[in-house]
Amino acid sequence: MLLDELGTPIVLAPMAGGPSTPELAAAVSNSGGLGFIAAGYLGANDLGERIKATRALTSAPFGVNLFVPSAPTPEDAYRGYVEALAREFPVGEPRFDADDWAAKLDLLAGDPVPVVSCTFGCPSPAEIERLHAAGSEVWVTVTSVAEARVAAEAGADVLVAQGAEAGGHRGGFTDRPEDDLTDPPGLLTLLQLLTAAVALPVVAAGGIATGAAVAAALVAGAAAAQVGTAFLRCPEAGTPALLRDAVVIDTPTVLTRAFTGRRARGIRNRFLLEHTDAPAAYPEIHYATGPLRAAARAEGNADAVNLWAGQAHTLAPELPAAELVAKLSAEAKAAVQRALSTRIQGY
Repeated sequence: MLLDELGTPIVLAPMAGGPSTPELAAAVSNSGGLGFIAAGYLGANDLGERIKATRALTSAPFGVNLFVPSAPTPEDAYRGYVEALAREFPVGEPRFDADDWAAKLDLLAGDPVPVVSCTFGCPSPAEIERLHAAGSEVWVTVTSVAEARVAAEAGADVLVAQGAEAGGHRGGFTDRPEDDLTDPPGLLTLLQLLTAAVALPVVAAGGIATGAAVAAALVAGAAAAQVGTAFLRCPEAGTPALLRDAVVIDTPTVLTRAFTGRRARGIRNRFLLEHTDAPAAYPEIHYATGPLRAAARAEGNADAVNLWAGQAHTLAPELPAAELVAKLSAEAKAAVQRALSTRIQGY
């Protein structure tokens, strides 16, 4: 198991849409953690180039994250929302695609990486076996015990437990409006539930921005901590300027479908507050809002662009990735030692 071989239990969260770069993935891997390339929104050819670029920067293991495709959404479910947006913003054509899923599987089966992680669903047992045959571990993002059991039965090697605190898209298998009335479990709750129910290693994700939080996740049963938002201000990250500036401001985050049609956690701004009626229609809404988001970035308008970030976003430091990995590792060790010396001995 690759997790047992890492120099430090720090996993870079795959952040699609800009922040994820070969330079960032390589820097984390070179520091003893596990870097990831986010393949979401990339074609298979572009993914192949990013894998090649990462290999040129590191000989250490790294992973690739894929979006598992869902089914198309009927047009009548999102037509009214897109028409309303078009009266105020430039919009694109809402459409469905599978994010080049089949071609990416072909690429990774023929040119494997140590780890392939999956978000938005679980690959079929046959697809997982194909990746295993190529020499890759398969990690599956889960948000509940039910999803964890599906992933385990399909043959997954590791579960990535995504707590409610996590920035960006919810990585669960479904995205149903009727579930919005149920609070998604926070990371600590989810870790307890998963480790009690499923005998697979778990990587903790969601709101981890300090070494103390890394330590807490490990003590709660995780084999490693996946960190995303804390890396947004690293020079190696491809984070847009608007997001780099926004993460340091103490503005709350909100779960929203306004920008993509799928629930995602972002920093609160005018657009998401004014479009709480967004339908569950991913990736159709993602493509429809592409032009308005691009225009907002070009204008420097932080009120009309998605600012994906976790709940602890203000703790993101402006440090090179290697220094951040070292900082998190040192803080985690100190936190564990502090807990042992000042708390548990009192029992």
